Amino acid sequence: MNFIKIILAIIGLLVAVMFGFWLIGFISTILWFLLLFGIVAVGGAVGYKLLTREKEKPQLKENMPIGIAEIDRADRVLEEYKSKYLSE
Repeated sequence: MNFIKIILAIIGLLVAVMFGFWLIGFISTILWFLLLFGIVAVGGAVGYKLLTREKEKPQLKENMPIGIAEIDRADRVLEEYKSKYLSE
């Protein structure tokens, strides 16, 4: 009777060890697939951003900045006022 109990205990221990290995393999497989899907998702998001970005930002057609253009215009207006009102 003791011999049968020892054999059943060994069989139960082997089944428990095999179930543990199966559980470890299943969890590692799930984590591996999550990692691969994450890498593919990041690659897809980066590719989408690169393909949908604007190629060139709109620029002003003048070669001179707006501030300098307005200063030139202000100088002309000042000269007109001087010639009209200070020449008397």
